[in-house]
Amino acid sequence: MDDLVTERLILHPLTPRQARRILAGTPGPEGWWAPGYPADGDLAGARRYLQVCAHDGDPQPFGAYEIRLREDGRAIGGAGFHAAPGPDGTATVGYGLIPAARGHGYATEALRALLELARTHGAARVVGDTDLDNTASQRVMAAAGMRPAGRDAHLAYYESTWPPPPAGGTGTGTGPGNESGREAGTGDGTGVASTQAG
Repeated sequence: MDDLVTERLILHPLTPRQARRILAGTPGPEGWWAPGYPADGDLAGARRYLQVCAHDGDPQPFGAYEIRLREDGRAIGGAGFHAAPGPDGTATVGYGLIPAARGHGYATEALRALLELARTHGAARVVGDTDLDNTASQRVMAAAGMRPAGRDAHLAYYESTWPPPPAGGTGTGTGPGNESGREAGTGDGTGVASTQAG
């Protein structure tokens, strides 16, 4: 699968080999790491991706992505889906950045790209969650076009939805700004997004 390229970022789809390198803490020849990468959330994302690959095969394009800066190619975080959409067309998304990369709109930019990817590949809904006190992550999801979808004692839930595609077609939505959406989390408050918004 090709890289997703945005104005300032490259979302590089991970392969199992690259995910194992992240877990081992050894960058490969295909990329450079900014100081602080990989963070705990990146390690959790790489582990989850490898588990999905082992159980269901590589879920790309609904897999894990390394977030790189276009200006120098350095990895500054991770984003992606927990797995391919389920039978109801729902996918869960997550993201996180190293502390030095937060506050520049990178998480919002990456999340918008992933929402558009999900829409164009037929997902009906993308969901995510974040801790109630993580207002930065809540702002990221809202800025990316996701809408609040409820709260419980610990988490705020967000979602993006699109109309079902026509028979034999792909998504028909008009982009992340026109749907509702939830940010990336695991459902238990431990998702990358719930700890590393930026």
